[in-house]
Amino acid sequence: MDTRTRSVEQIVPSTPGQLTVYACGPTVYRYAHVGNLRTFLLTDLIRRTAELLGLQVRLVQNITDVGHLQDDTAVDADGEDKLLAQARAENKDPFAVARFYEEAFHRDLALLGVHPADAYPRASECIDLMVALIVTLIDKGKAYVGDDGTVYFSAESFEGYGAISGNKLSELRAGHGATGESTATGKRFHADWALWKLASESREMTWPSPWGHGFPGWHIECSAMSLELLGSVIDVHTGGIDLRFPHHEDERAQSDSAAGHEVVRHWVHGEHLLFEGRKMAKSTGNVVLVADVVERGFDPLALRLAFLSSRYRQQANLSWDAIAAAQKTLDRWRASVAAWAEEPSKPMCAEVQAGVLEAFCDDLDTPRALQVLRTCEKSSMPDGCKFEIFAWADRLLGLDLARDVGRAPAALPEGAASLLSERATARGGKDFAASDRLRDALAALGVAVKDTPAGQEWTLS
Repeated sequence: MDTRTRSVEQIVPSTPGQLTVYACGPTVYRYAHVGNLRTFLLTDLIRRTAELLGLQVRLVQNITDVGHLQDDTAVDADGEDKLLAQARAENKDPFAVARFYEEAFHRDLALLGVHPADAYPRASECIDLMVALIVTLIDKGKAYVGDDGTVYFSAESFEGYGAISGNKLSELRAGHGATGESTATGKRFHADWALWKLASESREMTWPSPWGHGFPGWHIECSAMSLELLGSVIDVHTGGIDLRFPHHEDERAQSDSAAGHEVVRHWVHGEHLLFEGRKMAKSTGNVVLVADVVERGFDPLALRLAFLSSRYRQQANLSWDAIAAAQKTLDRWRASVAAWAEEPSKPMCAEVQAGVLEAFCDDLDTPRALQVLRTCEKSSMPDGCKFEIFAWADRLLGLDLARDVGRAPAALPEGAASLLSERATARGGKDFAASDRLRDALAALGVAVKDTPAGQEWTLS
């Protein structure tokens, strides 16, 4: 479902055979809760489906480690940086805090079977890109230095503002600080937002710029990193529904103004996740982490299966009972797959295969795909056929269904070991073009490569 057009659209890559995806990543000042992770799973499902259809996917997911302020729902965010507030609470260096929660984020993704992105740019390491983009926007008349020394984007200069969220500039109001006074003192228009904020001498995490020492606004970060790493045409941009406004609305205005055309072809947002009927919030004590799921004795992939039981674009109500039910299904399927593997292999049922794939291609209708598999499980088709179906479908589901299949590992084809070594070196050096080329070469030999936080893993396809 394209959020901007409010319709289900066929995704046709701008470059034949290659799909570019930008995913809004975490602000690394706390652990990601299961609601955040449901959104990250959305991107993984898009990638898995595209790759199964033969597309080469280039996925970039940012790491926000500066510039995300406490009141991020206002037109122009106000308050203290979330990361600095957490660093003060933990009495630690802010970058140490950022790296700790960033590593936790990657561990959680690995536990959920989410394939790593091809690049994880950190905001703090891309300041030069942001400064250069802000200069471009000023030169184009899209941004200006306000009376308070802060650089603002001119909202009125972007004609299409509001297409994602449905908000109208005339209806927006500037943010207000703790005293109740407007924070828009340096602006020309109440709905303009900050691209670069001047910082006090006591503030940590600041950088030099043509406008003085300061720090970037949250929205400019994603514009700068996505344009640099994916170019001026991006096929799919994902994120949680709460990012539609102001983050993605502002990001779109910035990127399109700099490029001179519509940069993102499709905006896809995951809906909110409730837990036991309530919104997850620290203030209510209703935040659930992957660690909580593990502590209760559940496989994290049971959480993934529970997510798959609802459509990404619909609000879902997760519960411990739902996770327990998913665990039972996961255990049963793994036991069945292991038993079916003992029988002679049979060709997959084309009808079942088509049913699963059509469900995924129909705006990721994962509940329908699961129902197709349940019907297959209960059918009278040969066990060897069922094994092949479930093993193939797991490339989309990511549930590690063949975990208990006791088959000796096959040997690598001739030449594959050296290609794997070259690719590991390329990824270590962040030469992603070479990494992608080597993955294609390995695929031609029948070797499928998956990147994990611990390094690349391979299987014979």
